[in-house]
Amino acid sequence: MRSGFKTPRKGQERDVRVGIVKAEKLRVVFHSAYEQDGKSFVGDYTFDTADGDPLFVPVSPDATFTLKDVLIGIGFHWERREEQTFRGALQLVAEDGMVRAVNVLPVETYLTSVISSEMSANASLELLKAHAVISRSWLLAMMQKSARREKTVSLHEQVGEGSVIRWYDSEAHHLFDVCADDHCQRYQGIIRQSNPRVVEAIDATRGQVLTYAGEICDARFSKCCGGMTERFETCWEPVPHPYLVAKPDPYCHTSDRRVLSQVLNNYDQETQDFYRWTVRFTADELSELVARKSGIDFGRILDLIPLERGASGRISLLQIVGEKRQVKVGKELEIRKWLSESHLYSSAFEVEKTPDDFILHGRGWGHGVGLCQIGAAVMGEQGIPYSDILQFYYPQAQLTPLW
Repeated sequence: MRSGFKTPRKGQERDVRVGIVKAEKLRVVFHSAYEQDGKSFVGDYTFDTADGDPLFVPVSPDATFTLKDVLIGIGFHWERREEQTFRGALQLVAEDGMVRAVNVLPVETYLTSVISSEMSANASLELLKAHAVISRSWLLAMMQKSARREKTVSLHEQVGEGSVIRWYDSEAHHLFDVCADDHCQRYQGIIRQSNPRVVEAIDATRGQVLTYAGEICDARFSKCCGGMTERFETCWEPVPHPYLVAKPDPYCHTSDRRVLSQVLNNYDQETQDFYRWTVRFTADELSELVARKSGIDFGRILDLIPLERGASGRISLLQIVGEKRQVKVGKELEIRKWLSESHLYSSAFEVEKTPDDFILHGRGWGHGVGLCQIGAAVMGEQGIPYSDILQFYYPQAQLTPLW
């Protein structure tokens, strides 16, 4: 269904296959002519697995199609459904007894949507250019990793007596290169591309990636580091990445809503006070939540004890002590899953106990590895060039043109 990654020759761009949504039935609206096996499609259609694996190719470069009921923010506190409109080709493939919509389009066209899905299209030009480079780098690094047929899975587990250690990463998708949600990087079609600066940022950085030791960088990023970035190995496999290091970020904090609005899309702006935040549980609330989210009966929770922290203060190993048992849990995302209905903002928190409550005093939103979107927004607003923004967040990495 898909071809392996080939490092592009100078001047050569390639296509990317993006998995958008799967359902028992998919409703698609072709706004202008698309062709499939010589037949023209315009208008509203519903497809299911009985339709096979058709590929719908646009007749003109400006042709678009809309997918109804696309689920975004899967598993996060901003999860919701919306309709999304795309350019490029549409392939339907069978997956898990359902039908999956896959958008096939050139990398640079894909990135135009990504950088206006990950943040506001009204962000500063330097921030948009920086994000174009890291989104392109991450995408090509993942495609290259998949093409080498490395054993990459989404869930890594080390479950033993008294411990549950899990970390989540982007697996090699079999039917497409990347998905369209936060699991990979947000890709939400063309509706949010409301500012010509988005196209300008893509054109200005066309083909540019970050490299280290001759390899494309796995350029991670998060919403808000909370004042200190984190090392890669704190959150994922214990393999150091010299360009993903822990360092103070003096740019991260701002209360300027105009700057924040550059990074926070409409649903992101529903999240408040993420630089410094507090969550309070009664002992009964915490005990019920942890039992439900972990599937483990601790009895009444007696204590939360951080055992290991990364350089940014993010907890990578937490001991949960209950009346019936105690378990060590990690890494940072698994901790966040157990201590929240969706995801705790980050694992960079201190635990305060009172006779009746557990109070978590935290900082930041996300894993904190690589570029901090809030910090980069402040740098861009100050007129700092995108190349300097990238050098700050990815030391030792080089800006390299691929096409």
